[in-house]
Amino acid sequence: MAQLGRSIGRALALNEDLIEAIALAHDLGHTPFGHAGQDALHESIRSVRPDGGGFEHNFQSLRVVDRLEERYPAYDGLNLTFETREGILKHCSRRHARWLQTHDPSGIGARFLDGTEPSLEAQLCNLADEIAYNAHDIDDGVRSGLLSIEQLDELPLVRRIREEACREHVSLRGRRLLFETLRRMLSEQVYDVIDTTRKAIALHGPDSADAVRKLPPLVAFSDAMRTEVDCIKHFLKLNLYRHPQVTATTSLAKEVLADLFCRYLEDPSQIHGERPERRDNARFVADYVAGMTDRFALREHRRMTGRRIEWPMRAQDA
Repeated sequence: MAQLGRSIGRALALNEDLIEAIALAHDLGHTPFGHAGQDALHESIRSVRPDGGGFEHNFQSLRVVDRLEERYPAYDGLNLTFETREGILKHCSRRHARWLQTHDPSGIGARFLDGTEPSLEAQLCNLADEIAYNAHDIDDGVRSGLLSIEQLDELPLVRRIREEACREHVSLRGRRLLFETLRRMLSEQVYDVIDTTRKAIALHGPDSADAVRKLPPLVAFSDAMRTEVDCIKHFLKLNLYRHPQVTATTSLAKEVLADLFCRYLEDPSQIHGERPERRDNARFVADYVAGMTDRFALREHRRMTGRRIEWPMRAQDA
């Protein structure tokens, strides 16, 4: 995502350092096991604190850079600029936006309440994340055996690009064909975003960052490419995210994180390292669990419960 963002940003003469900072911090709030882990922590927090706001990984990313990082003696967090923090907060519920309005004088939550847009760099990172996410999931789906290369022909964009690659390289097969198809697919989306965004900027002519915020999104796909990308997202939802093996893994992931949350909440001394005094133990536990890797979460779950979680076997392992 950072590489894609910088490439597009360079072509559009945007702030590449800001793009990279946003991109690198974009997923800091992600839990173990991705969205399944986020759902588990959200449900766990709401079960003990119905008014506690639950868990959102984008809001957690901001929390990491604002509060949880302890690098300086005089303050918590990393003391990032408004523009960086704005870009990190990709999504935000109205509940959390209202909390930010009350507790954060910078006004970072205002756009989620008044319907304005973030900076061009933040808009770009959101789109670059979508491009990278779809490509990685296609690759992971084929690599795991949950998707076949033949299935990808259901996607007009992928089929067209694959056919072009095969015409130019008649012996191209297997993984090389997939890699070349994904590479060309990324390039086509990148050039589409650059062309579409240049036209939008020329049309609206914003003369400041504040002017950008009052306009419709300027960093975007063309209508034709948006249709192609939405087709990919729908395909992945039906054929990968709802695949029985993925569904089974999702259920296990939720079980692991719910168990960990309950165990740590009952006995915070089980948490490794120094435990600062905090009034909100549920949030403290969620912070700790959210920062785990998948492997560490499984290892901790086994240590605390004595259970070894057996993940569903992937097709390629059968």
